[in-house]
Formats: sequence, structure tokens, C-alpha cells
Amino acid sequence: MADTRYGLLIDYEYCSGCHACEVACKMEHNMPTGDFGIKILQDGPRENSNGRWEYEHIPVPTSLCDLCAERVAIGKLPTCVHHCQAGVMVYGTLEELAKKVCKPKMVIFSR
Repeated sequence: MADTRYGLLIDYEYCSGCHACEVACKMEHNMPTGDFGIKILQDGPRENSNGRWEYEHIPVPTSLCDLCAERVAIGKLPTCVHHCQAGVMVYGTLEELAKKVCKPKMVIFSR
């Protein structure tokens, strides 16, 4: 029987780019300047050939992300999920998260 793997489902369509997840992660893990467990990347603004504008904020967990193993071990959510003001992140098993993917701008991160 395989170990259950956990991850984050991120719906970046509604990420507002507030950086609350970045700040919460840095504080939770006391990370030095320049290190991030999750980083908000900006894509755009740009006009596509169809005349529509795109401007996205995309939360990307880094190699320093451990999915808040200590928090999760005591029954809490990862700090990025807990502090996300737009509610665009969900923590769970990869199996559960895969069932929730229902649109193009949703991604799953696992470690």
C-alpha cells in the first residue's frame, strides 16, 4: 500500500496578488531575505491578439516549501492556505485535490 501524498490545489484565476501567503510563510519559517516557501509571480499585463487583456498573479511553491509539515502534524492547515485572503488554495491528498480540478487555471503542487 502506497503512502498517502498531500499537496496544494491553487486556483490562480482569482489570486489578487496580495502576497499574504508569502508573508505568512516567511514569518512561519523565519526565512531570511531572498528566501521564499511560496512566491507570487506576475504574468502581464498584456494584450492578446484577440484584443483581450491578461494579468495574472500565480502563487508558486518553491523548493523550500515543506507544506508546513509541523503545522499539519498538529492538525492545522499550511500557513499559506490559512492566510490566503482570496481563498484560492486548498490542502489535501493528491487524490482529493485531483477530483476538485474543474477549470484551466487550477494547478496542483505536491512535494
